[in-house]
Amino acid sequence: MVKTPQTVSLKTVLVEWGRIGVVGFGGPPTHIALLRQRCVEERRWIDPREFEDSIAVCNLLPGPASTQLAILCARRVAGRAGAVVGGLAFIFPGFVAVIALAALFLASSPPTWVLAVGAGAGAAIPAVALNAGLGLAKPSWKATECRWRWITYAFIGTLAAAAAGPFVVVALLTCGCVEVAVTRIDRLAAFVPFFVVAGSVSVGGLGALSWVALKVGALSYGGGFVIIPLMQHDAVSVHHWMTDAQFLNAVALGQVTPGPVVLTVAAVGFAASGVGGAALATLVAFAPSFLFILTGAAWLDRLTESPNVRAFLRGAGPAAIGAIVGVALPLSLALGEWWQFVALGLMVVWLAVLHKGVVGAIVGAGVIGVLLHLLGAPLPNVG
Repeated sequence: MVKTPQTVSLKTVLVEWGRIGVVGFGGPPTHIALLRQRCVEERRWIDPREFEDSIAVCNLLPGPASTQLAILCARRVAGRAGAVVGGLAFIFPGFVAVIALAALFLASSPPTWVLAVGAGAGAAIPAVALNAGLGLAKPSWKATECRWRWITYAFIGTLAAAAAGPFVVVALLTCGCVEVAVTRIDRLAAFVPFFVVAGSVSVGGLGALSWVALKVGALSYGGGFVIIPLMQHDAVSVHHWMTDAQFLNAVALGQVTPGPVVLTVAAVGFAASGVGGAALATLVAFAPSFLFILTGAAWLDRLTESPNVRAFLRGAGPAAIGAIVGVALPLSLALGEWWQFVALGLMVVWLAVLHKGVVGAIVGAGVIGVLLHLLGAPLPNVG
């Protein structure tokens, strides 16, 4: 159960969680480390076991896990009001950064140097996805008890992301339910029809943007990259809010700014309907995370003990890892110039061989884009 909140003022939560949101470059590993440092080691608001249990709970929920962890930790130390204040403080700095950069990179006639930076940074994104998937695969592979099923689920996830992007979530849910059936626990099968329908509903205008954002926030099992194929399909192919090149820029913005990677949806919202669209998309995408934490006190901590949930994740987890790896293919195909593929290869070496950071890869690729353009390399068409 969620313990009685500590006596921590909302002002303190606002300052501390806002600080984490400002300096939280590097994605979930950085966010978790900062939350542990502040809440467990320095302030001693949460004991180590409770913090580890919180991580486990958030990993079981769909949506951005590090954001949910920030909200849950804030709830543990300051109640429901603290959860709202802490969650918003954690998200807001990254939101502002994404909007500022989106206004520059997604402008109708951006400066040439901006196009060059965007083309280079976008070329690094498939490498980031590949590295993220491979990084998750190693511990998951070691922990599995049935490796042939793990390989099957991972292959299905990879294939779905690479060839059937908008249906990747259905593939993940199917793998999870198959594992439930294999272990003779079938209660979760009832959830499949909802998600199948969720992938096929079509609306227009701000309703369409809200629906896309809701899918991003509610269906992103395994991290933000899992939902990238669905977001790309909706934003580029269905609603034509942006081109493939602009979408790569949007993903890059979500990677180089502090806060959760799912803030990519803010850039998509900006392309669809300006600052108002960005705010709407962000609000809708993160609403499920707040809802889970604010209303789930009675059942959240029991999730880790549920055999149904554990079985489901044994199937959906490898499929999510495969999907993260598989998304590298459509993202690579979105590149338009030869030098972008060269930059992509260099960033694969940077991340997978040299084990350097994601932010450095994206910034470095952006610098490569500018330098090569100054030497006469062509820029991809972003119109």
